[in-house]
Amino acid sequence: MDEARTTVVVTEPEAAAALDGSAADSGRDAGRGGRTLGPVALVVAGALSVQFGAAVAVMLMPRAGALGVVTLRLVLAAVVLLVVCRPKLRGHSRADWGTVVAFGAAMGAMNILFYQAADRIPLGAAVTFEVLGPLALSVIVSRRMINLVWAGLALGGVVLLSGGGFDRLDPVGALFALGAGAMWAAYIVFSARTGRRFPQADGLALAMAVGALLSLPLGIAEAGSKLIVPSTLAFGLAVALMSSVLPYTLELLALRRLPAPTFAVLMSLEPAIAAAAGFLVLHQGLSLIDAVAIALVIGASMGAVRTQVAKQSQ
Repeated sequence: MDEARTTVVVTEPEAAAALDGSAADSGRDAGRGGRTLGPVALVVAGALSVQFGAAVAVMLMPRAGALGVVTLRLVLAAVVLLVVCRPKLRGHSRADWGTVVAFGAAMGAMNILFYQAADRIPLGAAVTFEVLGPLALSVIVSRRMINLVWAGLALGGVVLLSGGGFDRLDPVGALFALGAGAMWAAYIVFSARTGRRFPQADGLALAMAVGALLSLPLGIAEAGSKLIVPSTLAFGLAVALMSSVLPYTLELLALRRLPAPTFAVLMSLEPAIAAAAGFLVLHQGLSLIDAVAIALVIGASMGAVRTQVAKQSQ
């Protein structure tokens, strides 16, 4: 997700609002008729931006390394968001700061682990493993037997994708992606809490700064002076804008008119978008088995979201 990704209302997984239930009814009327088409287009555009930004990041890794790319993305995105949002530093409680620091730490860890995975396994596979984190959180929160079906579908997809034992994939890369998924689940929890404690995008900007500070020593240790090469900085800025700033903005606009559950279902398509980005930009092949595996995980994610929505409506 890489990040997946935002807060404010919150999104990245934007499924945070669906899991929390607080936004499930707020946009119900907005999802009717043609009025839904515009917000849906914004969400899809944001997802495309994120995953093609991840593909650009993979292209940048030979120059700066995985940790260097993470540092460039987080630092440059933090600078842009701090300048645009100008969050207030005063008037926040210790609990507020604790929440935003936890959110930033989860964000930083999620990105570090994901880019380590993307450096070792195809982008579509990395995102598919990563999305298991939010899926597991949704299953746990729902506590319904039907979610065993969704968990079984997801497990089947993982078994297919791993070739029955990670034979076709770098096991270290797969483990990094699973770790990123765990951090994505933590991201969801703390992004929702941050969104309730900080106005507008202030919490996101501050959390991004925390994540940038945590990643900076690692990026400097791996890439050193390569981080300030003008061409590398330009690619890093492109990754920051495509993977953070632009999608966060598009998703925030979409969530003003789109029901959060619908948003969460749309975000379940990210593994497929990532696979497409990997194929088009990185020329990473996708076998029929890989496609079926990704489809199973997407179906499980969509089913889990819809089960949660049905529970809330009862």
